Amino acid sequence: MNSPVPPEVFLSLRADRPVVDVRSPAEFAQGHIPNAVNLPLFSDEERARVGTLYKQQGAWPAFLLGLRIAGPKLEGFVRQAQKLSPHRRLAVHCWRGGQRSHSMAWLFQQAGFEVSVLEGGYKRYRQYVLNGLEAQRLHLIVLGGKTGVGKTKILRALSQMGEQVLDLERLAHHKGSSFGSIGEAPQPTNEQFENDLFDAMANLASQQRVWIENESRSIGRVYLPQGLWAQMKSAPLLDIEVPHACRVQNLINDYAAAPIAELEAAFRRIEKKLGGLRVKQALEALQRGDFAAAAEIALAYYDKTYRFEMDNSTAFLRQTLTFEHADPVEIARHCRLWADKYQLTPLS
Repeated sequence: MNSPVPPEVFLSLRADRPVVDVRSPAEFAQGHIPNAVNLPLFSDEERARVGTLYKQQGAWPAFLLGLRIAGPKLEGFVRQAQKLSPHRRLAVHCWRGGQRSHSMAWLFQQAGFEVSVLEGGYKRYRQYVLNGLEAQRLHLIVLGGKTGVGKTKILRALSQMGEQVLDLERLAHHKGSSFGSIGEAPQPTNEQFENDLFDAMANLASQQRVWIENESRSIGRVYLPQGLWAQMKSAPLLDIEVPHACRVQNLINDYAAAPIAELEAAFRRIEKKLGGLRVKQALEALQRGDFAAAAEIALAYYDKTYRFEMDNSTAFLRQTLTFEHADPVEIARHCRLWADKYQLTPLS
C-alpha cells in the first residue's frame, strides 16, 4: 500500500479521482471534504455498537464485530467504487486515518484500484482548513449597499467580467437577513461552511483583487472565521446607492413568489425590533397582495440597521457610488473603474 499523503496532496488528487469518505453518515453530515462521496463502512448504529464494545471489552472483540458487520458488504463496496470511478482511481479517508480507511483502501487495491489515503484522516484535514482560513490573506474589496440594491446581482456581473468574487451567501445558502433563508437550500453546518469556504478561497489567485459582499459575521446560522472577518472590516468599502423605488422593485422581484407563510414568519422574527404595529401592517399588506407596502416596511427597518453599520465602519477607504438606475451590469462596470482608479489591484 502507498504511504498516506498529507491534506494538501490529497486535495490535489481530486482533479482525477473521487474522494471516498468511509465514515458513518452522521459524521459525514456534520462536515466533509467538498464533493466527497460517502461510502460508510459502518452505519451510525453499527459504529455505535463497535465503539461501545471497544470501551467495554477492548480492541479485539470490537475488531471481530467490525469484521462480522463489514464482511457481507465488501462486494457492494467494490461495485459502488467501480461506478464512482470507472478509471479505478480513488482517494480514501476516515476520521483519523486508521483502520476504517486502511481496510477499505486494502479492499479497493485488491480489486485493482489505485488508492491514496489521507494521512491523519478528516481530523488532520480539518486542522489544515482551520489553519488555512486563519492564515490566508486576500486583497478584498467589500461591496456594500442597503437592502434591495442588488449586491448579489452586481457580484455576479463582476464575476462574468472576469473579476474574482467570493460569494458568501451562496456558500451559506442564506441572504443574511431575517428573510435570507427564503428560496434557499437548507444551510450547511458551520463546519461544512468552513470547508466550502476554504475550498472557494483556495481557488482564488492571491495576487488579484477579490470582491465580497458586506456581511455581518453571522449569515443565518453560520459564522465567518475570525481571520476573514477581520480582513473584511479593514478592507476598502464601496457603498452602492440606487433609487428607493428600484430597491422596492428588487425586493418584489425576489420575494413576491415566495410562500406567504414564510414571508410572515420572517416579519415575526424581527417583531421585537420592528414593533408590533409595523409587523401587523406588514402581515396585512401580505394578505392583500400589496408586496410594495410590505417591502417599504422591511426597508425602513433594514435602512436603520445599515446606517448603524456604516457609522461604525472601520474601512480604510470608503466610497459611495450613486446611480439613477439599478442595472447590475452597468453598476459592475463602474465598480471596476473605481477599483482601477484607486489602484486596488496588487502588483504581480
